[in-house]
Amino acid sequence: MNANILVVDDERTIRDSLKMILEEEGFNTNTASNGNEALALINEIDYDIMITDLKMPEMDGLELVEQCKHLCPQTLIVIITAHASLESAIQALRAGAYDYILKPFDFDDVLLKLKRLLKHKELMIENQALRREMEERYDFSNIVGKSPQMQRVFELIKKVARTKGNVLVTGKSGTGKELVARAIHYNSERHNKPFIPINCGAVVGTLMESEFFGHKKGAFTGAVHDKDGHFKMANGGTLFLDEVGDIPLHLQVKLLRAIEESEILPVGGTTPIKIDVRIIAASNRNLMEAVDNGEFRDDLYYRLNVVEIRLPGLNERREDIPLLVEHFIKKYNAELNRKVINADNETMRLLMNYPWKGGIRELENVIERALILTENEYITKNDLPPNMIDVEYQEPVPERLKDAVASFERDHIRYMLDKYSNNKEEAAKALDISLSSLYRKMDELGVKTS
Repeated sequence: MNANILVVDDERTIRDSLKMILEEEGFNTNTASNGNEALALINEIDYDIMITDLKMPEMDGLELVEQCKHLCPQTLIVIITAHASLESAIQALRAGAYDYILKPFDFDDVLLKLKRLLKHKELMIENQALRREMEERYDFSNIVGKSPQMQRVFELIKKVARTKGNVLVTGKSGTGKELVARAIHYNSERHNKPFIPINCGAVVGTLMESEFFGHKKGAFTGAVHDKDGHFKMANGGTLFLDEVGDIPLHLQVKLLRAIEESEILPVGGTTPIKIDVRIIAASNRNLMEAVDNGEFRDDLYYRLNVVEIRLPGLNERREDIPLLVEHFIKKYNAELNRKVINADNETMRLLMNYPWKGGIRELENVIERALILTENEYITKNDLPPNMIDVEYQEPVPERLKDAVASFERDHIRYMLDKYSNNKEEAAKALDISLSSLYRKMDELGVKTS
């Protein structure tokens, strides 16, 4: 087993015997006779485990534990102690040591403890790596979008992430509601605690209370043991209630109580359990209409909707489509081991004009499919699903003459700018208007260039 272990003890026989046993087990082992020697070694080598005596000259083991936790917090510390010094060992455990071994040694017991600690450390490192990956993945700055609508969403995420208030995320299916919920969580003070998502629409109604609050053994047929619900699993962290509008009315009462009282009662239980959970709810329904129709409690609605973040549909932020295409190409290049550069101009035009009823999720599926099928560096229209190339999709023309003219002018200016590679002087000349008029038109119509 390839692990670095440091043994610190002023008794040579103990140092040598532990070193011999550990090296026979395959551990890389160094020794030190006092705390100062140990600190010198710690500054040179990263140790997985340090085994140290408590009573030593110059620097005792307790001071060494405290300094080691400051210098190398990833090193797990094991205390050597005698029965008469158990109180000192407890003090060392409070200072940051992980375990202790008693004199005289049972070497089998020592090896068992060390292997358990190494397994524990391996899991700690894996969890830290996974958490870093999750935080990077759900950093709000990685949510793709430069449109004004998405910039407003980013600003709201920044603000609400710093607070403890409940958040309601609204928008059509495929707009990225869970992505926003995770971004809020991983940029909040709760980022080291659990993020627990639950799709309320996918839970069987009769089991929903148990899923939320847990149950006690024997509470109902099939409850053969105690079970923690999602609220308890999310304790200290964030509970994401997706499609919260699908929760039946009778359970909405209990959900409201859990939020107001910060406590839950498991099914079949008699003692409430205190919880500290932030709620982020999401719905593609208009919950205010559901309240008016008597399908959703108004008091629960206002408890959930402390801050509302409305996500625009993809058709409301078409200028983000090229960015999203680039983002998904990069993602699936890595996953599928491809080297696609982008979509060609004709294909990008089709993607820009297509009515994305399935939102971002549909766009991602289209790009993944294209990368599987394409044999070129650029995605072509032949790599798109047949329904996307059978019909030329165009945005509907507004009914009001003023709006229709503005729509035509906007599209025509974009076309001319694209034709002349964003050279505004050439585009203005071709349009037979002055450069200042072109800039004014672009500003009025919201035409932007890269």
